Amino acid sequence: MERSFAIDDCPIPKPAALCLAALMPPAVLVTGGARRIGGAIARAFGMAGWHVVIHHRDSHDEAEALAAALPSAEVVSCDLADGDAAVAMIEELAGRLDDWRVLVGNASVFRHDGTGQLDPAIFAEAMAVNAATPVRMAQAYLAQARANGGRRVIQLTDQKLVNPNPDFLSYTMAKHALGATIPMMAMASQHPEDRIYGLAPGASLPSFDQLDAEHEVSGRLNLLKRLTAPQELAEAALFLSAGWLASGETLIVDSGLHLLAQPRDVLFMARGSSDQ
Repeated sequence: MERSFAIDDCPIPKPAALCLAALMPPAVLVTGGARRIGGAIARAFGMAGWHVVIHHRDSHDEAEALAAALPSAEVVSCDLADGDAAVAMIEELAGRLDDWRVLVGNASVFRHDGTGQLDPAIFAEAMAVNAATPVRMAQAYLAQARANGGRRVIQLTDQKLVNPNPDFLSYTMAKHALGATIPMMAMASQHPEDRIYGLAPGASLPSFDQLDAEHEVSGRLNLLKRLTAPQELAEAALFLSAGWLASGETLIVDSGLHLLAQPRDVLFMARGSSDQ
């Protein structure tokens, strides 16, 4: 759903195109924006007055329902395992969005393998969806998107980057690869007004095969012994969209989980599982 504007609503006579451009809100693309943390981020930007482009792979109904609930939004679909298709999506948006200020790389895959045996298929998918494609999308966005006041790339990583454990090996390797690109791309930026950021969540929602009751336990295995709400990640993304931090920085929002060394992923610690 896109917001429509009547030319007659413009208080100052001017060419229609200029009037419409002045009225259109700044745009943000949220990958994986139909549900979970991505949905919270998309909703927060929408309610803050942004035009939200909600990306999904196969959550069409949820994406359309969220778009319909926001003042200005639209839905795009793409499998991020196909990097070429993802770049084409960025190029299409860059060609028609006049003030595209933020790209939020939220979408990822989270499948289990461990240090005992790396699964080649899980590894290939994780490296594509969680690392290679988000970087290619960011490169295309920074090369082609137009924005007033600078562009922002916000890549969601994970607190595992500073607090690793042996579980979800391929996922963690891919997130480390993505995290390494944040300062690299910041250093290489040719436009000082642009910012490349990381946003690292912890155990914010039930993940993998968790039940809600299990997350009530695992989600509190942090320094503050509290659940970290998706809205906290959304508010952090809005803060980063203003560009107050130096480019290349990562903001960790996990209630202090990264400050507690843990031998396993918290979902297995809470369950008492010995699965590898």
